[in-house]
Amino acid sequence: MNSSKPVVAILMGSKSDLPIVEGAFKMLDRFDVPFTARVMSAHRTPAIACEFASNAEAAGIKVIICAAGMAAHLGGVVAAHTTLPVIGLPVASEPFNGLDALLATVQMPPGIPVAAVTTGKAGGKNSALYAISILALSNAELAEKLKAFRAEQTEIVIEADKSLQQELAEG
Repeated sequence: MNSSKPVVAILMGSKSDLPIVEGAFKMLDRFDVPFTARVMSAHRTPAIACEFASNAEAAGIKVIICAAGMAAHLGGVVAAHTTLPVIGLPVASEPFNGLDALLATVQMPPGIPVAAVTTGKAGGKNSALYAISILALSNAELAEKLKAFRAEQTEIVIEADKSLQQELAEG
């Protein structure tokens, strides 16, 4: 992790969410975006979650990612205590395989928005990319890195298509 003062906070409702958010860690590291990661629960440690959210901006945090499963209230609780952008990362869990967390994340009441990304490991990566895109609005160097990443993604798909076309022609 970048040792500079963190600008992104990644909050997990449970340490069991770690495999999902590791993609966010890797993506933020790739873009040299300093972050902090914490475990706190909207239900089991509500005072800690509220205090963190209330003090995040003063601590230099610019974007908060909240990974939570089941009722997935962490994003909403955090958003209720800060005006910083909050990205909800729904985590799949029994018995609804993440649908419950997704619905909880996207059904915020008017006035307290929480953005939502896909569930699963892709959601970890996408939550970081979304945070990076927000930060890139006021950071030209980061914006250029993001544009280069997108171009790289495009090139990967173009190369995959070329490979497929060659395989089909030979087959």
